[in-house]
Amino acid sequence: MIPSPGSLPRRMTVRLRLTLLYGGLFFAAGLLLLTVAYVLVTNILESLPITVQSTEPGTGLTQQQAEAFARAFIKGVQHRLITQSAFALLGVGLIALALGWFVADRALAPLQKVTATARKLSESTMHQRIAMQGPEDEIKELADTFDAMLDRLSQAFDTQRRFVSNASHELRTPLAINRTLLEVAVTDPEASEDMKTVGKTLLANNARHERLIEGLLLLARSERELTTRTPVDLGEVASTVLKTSVRGDRPDIEVKSELTDAPAIGDPVLLEHLVSNLVDNAIRHNVDDGMVVVRTGVLEGWPTCQVENTGPVVPAYDVQSLFEPFRRLNTDRIESSKGAGLGLSIVRSVVSAHGGTVIATPREDGGLIVTVRLPHA
Repeated sequence: MIPSPGSLPRRMTVRLRLTLLYGGLFFAAGLLLLTVAYVLVTNILESLPITVQSTEPGTGLTQQQAEAFARAFIKGVQHRLITQSAFALLGVGLIALALGWFVADRALAPLQKVTATARKLSESTMHQRIAMQGPEDEIKELADTFDAMLDRLSQAFDTQRRFVSNASHELRTPLAINRTLLEVAVTDPEASEDMKTVGKTLLANNARHERLIEGLLLLARSERELTTRTPVDLGEVASTVLKTSVRGDRPDIEVKSELTDAPAIGDPVLLEHLVSNLVDNAIRHNVDDGMVVVRTGVLEGWPTCQVENTGPVVPAYDVQSLFEPFRRLNTDRIESSKGAGLGLSIVRSVVSAHGGTVIATPREDGGLIVTVRLPHA
């Protein structure tokens, strides 16, 4: 069966290139050695005094016949030397190619370790290092340089998370004070209707800012390395979230559940926030009299939580951008009354911290299907 163009290798690996290089150099050296041996043997044979005698008594050979026999003998030796040496070179060359394949793999093993470490890295696993042992060669220098770069990146991420966390904590206090003052002003019986209207508007705006700060705090926490890993049933988590969730101004949304056991492992608090954000996002960004379906179970060996909702049509090319902070469909930093724009960002951070995957798929009739898979307990 002829492979399709897409199945053909797009590049030649370094291991294969090194093997071909080793083999090419071996064959080149072998051919050079064979040529030198051919010239030396020919010179030796031509310099030797070769005497040709007839085996029949009384029969002699002329000088021309003796020289012809001598030349034929030399050519026969040369022919056998070339053919047998060529077969020997081919056999040893194949062995050299096989040895070169294994030697190249052993030589590239440290680079494979660097690649494997880089693939496993994320913001939550930035503490991992290569820590290569061995002689002070170029490969160890590369690994040490990579570790130093990881140290700098880890410090930068830690500084960023600390800044977000500290700034969020500092902002929570004045927002709480503002909320208290506004509530007192709104409930004052002597306050005018205009004052109460302005107070309610400011309370709504203050509530949005508080949600934003809470979201930033949760986002900063979810991007850290997990300190708690316990067995958690996603079905139980989703059931708890659905019982305690508040629909607010969207009582027309019908919420259905199809919950089965999904034993996972991770931080229960973060996983509860994950499911809560998925459900809140599905309710908030929905159409009138829409529907939300929450499913849990084991899919292809992975504990899975899936939230499906009706809603506006989402282009496939816009799906991934919805996981970015403060991003919303068809707009950026607009319609802030629908939320802070951190819901799916928090979901992605929590999933990444747990070593899982999250996939969002647009529905044909509008809305999204968000599927989260986590490691099995």
